[in-house]
Amino acid sequence: MKTERTKNATRNIVFGVTLKMYQIIVPFFMRSAMIYCMGDQYLGLTSLFKSILQVLNLVELGVGSAMVYSMYKPIHEDDTDMICALLKLYRTYYRIIGIVIGVIGVALIPFLPYLVSGDIPPELDLTILYLLNLGTTVLSYWLFAYKNSLLVAHQRTDLSSKVQLITNTLQFLAQLLIIIFIKDFYLYLIAALATQAVSNIATALIAQKFYPQYRPQGKLPKEKIKQINRRVKDLFTSKVGGVILNSADTIVISAFLGLTVLSYYQNYFFILTSVAGVVTTILNSCTASIGNSIIADTPEKNFNDFKKFSFIIAWLAGFCTCSMLCLYQPFIEIWLGQERMLPMATVVCLCIYYFLLEINQFLNLYKDAAGMWHEDRFRPLVTASCNLIMNLIMVQFWGLYGVILSTVIAMLFVGMPWLLHNLFTVMFDKSNLLGYVKVLLKYTVFSAAICFGVYMACSFVNAGNVGIYLTFLIRGVICVVAVNGLYFLLYRKTKEFADSKELVKRIFKRKKAGR
Repeated sequence: MKTERTKNATRNIVFGVTLKMYQIIVPFFMRSAMIYCMGDQYLGLTSLFKSILQVLNLVELGVGSAMVYSMYKPIHEDDTDMICALLKLYRTYYRIIGIVIGVIGVALIPFLPYLVSGDIPPELDLTILYLLNLGTTVLSYWLFAYKNSLLVAHQRTDLSSKVQLITNTLQFLAQLLIIIFIKDFYLYLIAALATQAVSNIATALIAQKFYPQYRPQGKLPKEKIKQINRRVKDLFTSKVGGVILNSADTIVISAFLGLTVLSYYQNYFFILTSVAGVVTTILNSCTASIGNSIIADTPEKNFNDFKKFSFIIAWLAGFCTCSMLCLYQPFIEIWLGQERMLPMATVVCLCIYYFLLEINQFLNLYKDAAGMWHEDRFRPLVTASCNLIMNLIMVQFWGLYGVILSTVIAMLFVGMPWLLHNLFTVMFDKSNLLGYVKVLLKYTVFSAAICFGVYMACSFVNAGNVGIYLTFLIRGVICVVAVNGLYFLLYRKTKEFADSKELVKRIFKRKKAGR
């Protein structure tokens, strides 16, 4: 099957970013309502349960990624029987996963009190809250979750984005009414459980409408099943590593520093993940297109695309990092007040973490698109283990700083160098590795210099001079103009800039033509 990669990627980006912006703005108001109407501890509990369930999702073992990758080739070859057999296997795996998550989740109930430092609101039962969250996760696997793989593999995530847009609206409206008028945390979680069911069913119906020829039937050859199982095993360590890296900080903060500190930290982290989420949506929208390109195009073209995307991500990450550095504190003061602000040193740590996160996510995009999980199977686990060990040690000496710094150190000195080595050993020519590292270092140094210069300029604009609202507005204008202007002056004559400009023109031309 011939796929129009640029068209599909563009469509996925448009709808994906629209959904992501919606999922940032509306939860922002939800978060504000919860803080002011119910309290910081409720927000801390929400973050804690989310992290615990991310750990439970380890059972998924990366089945989704492995199955989608297995569909690229049969879709390219119009092999309907193979896709149907893959769907059947995928359905079986997800039913088993749902059961296992439920059983393990229930078994963890006795350990819940040890993950919370201090008291929880007296009217709440920790076990009931946990079971409601667990039920939402189990339901997400049981209700036709396997059918979403058709949309992902066919590069039509725009369809599932539309479904999520509608179901999220229903969820947010119900939860907002509950927070403001009823103030019942149990009903708040039940609303999430109900909308998860609606979302799964609606996505399955959309997939069936657009791809009616694919049904879970048939049987795969034993060798093919073994191949998929090997891929799943390789993905397991990646899944473990990613979950520990993302969830350890939240659980450690809750266990050692308490729900209130966790809530303050999560306010900052919500902004960081919201910004990162927009870029992630763009990257995820391109994954299937890149996977198709890796199969169909030459290694030289793929490496040129890799360098082009590296430049775009470095520019985006640099701009967002500088903007957060300059705008974090005035925004938090406007939103939540000075009493919920963290020290500026914490902001600097978070900004460094964000920049590394974006580069790391981009490198992982190529690893996933190429199905390079076997060669990379140990790296995420080792990186995450280093992070967890440093977390448990450093939190006792430096508190919140230690938690963030341990993640930065693990990512910078363990994860990223190893991932680069794997990419240039398996996918690209190893002789290009040193040159690419120099380019990344150049991007990083330039970004750091721009951040420092723009922050110093913004520091002259503060609440004492012009008030907090004008401070935020003026600093925002400075960031948009100065950061992008400096990047343009630095890179305007480079090949990567010219190639990226052509890509953007091509995307907008296709969008305008409606093709």
